[in-house]
Amino acid sequence: MRPLAMIAFGGNALLRSNQKGTYAEQLQNIEETCNELLPLLERGYHLVIGHGNGPQVGNVLLQHEAGAREYGLEAMPMDVCGAETQGAIGYLIENALDRLLTTHGIHRRVISLVTRVEVYPDDPMFQKPTKPIGPYYTAEEAKFLSEKTGAVYREDSAGRGWRKVVPSPTPRRIANIDLVSRLAREGNIVVTVGGGGIPVVRDHMGWHGVEAVIDKDLASALCAYEIGADYLYILTDVPQVYINFRKPDQKALSTLTVDEALDYLAQGQFGEGSMAPKVRAAIYFVTNGGKESIITEAGQLGNPACGTRIVP
Repeated sequence: MRPLAMIAFGGNALLRSNQKGTYAEQLQNIEETCNELLPLLERGYHLVIGHGNGPQVGNVLLQHEAGAREYGLEAMPMDVCGAETQGAIGYLIENALDRLLTTHGIHRRVISLVTRVEVYPDDPMFQKPTKPIGPYYTAEEAKFLSEKTGAVYREDSAGRGWRKVVPSPTPRRIANIDLVSRLAREGNIVVTVGGGGIPVVRDHMGWHGVEAVIDKDLASALCAYEIGADYLYILTDVPQVYINFRKPDQKALSTLTVDEALDYLAQGQFGEGSMAPKVRAAIYFVTNGGKESIITEAGQLGNPACGTRIVP
């Protein structure tokens, strides 16, 4: 059987540093990242792709706020904004992959799914919102918006202003995951759990969206586990994971056991806003039956030994 890999596109796959996030910029970035998947396709891998949506959903929130302020249009809730960005980014990835496949004579179909991901209503993160989203505000603006909407705003640690923070609950189950698995194993490339998926809770009437953001790497790890993937690739902006990152004694890591990765996490070697969530997602996957997780940048995928590999 052909190997099945889950690929988690990092933020830089969609938006590079110092870019504004224009359509042209995002289109070029997605095109370049999708082109880097060619070595995996040529080696016969079945692929499922997840992606982030941080900058995009922030821009959508700004657009909704401007519409509400200037024209009295009702601003949509977080789950709807997540669905908007899932659809838009999935569409761009579909087109880029179609062009890649056509250029190289590879006969695969690409499908993107607007994906709901179940979270539990009693998740403790709902009582402790920590995930910053959207633009920066002054203290006065944040106070006004908090009083008007009931949302929570916190000051950025780097002094850039105040941002809205929302809960980041643990993903528990992915809607239609059996369909994702079947489509992928039939040879289709499936784009799913965009932005971590649309967070929903279930009651006796069905599923309902909630104001939250799910970590995209953890959602991708859950997806990889639920479809029985062999490999989880987490694409970021560095070729490997490092300890003592950006220090004189910086060291790249080629292979890590789960125990070694947990030890480095306990030492605080990996930044909470950058590498730590990726390492945790990698650990989750391999401790739940995955062969190995690979953390690397997209341009390294042509090397079968690329990245930092986390193994049981």
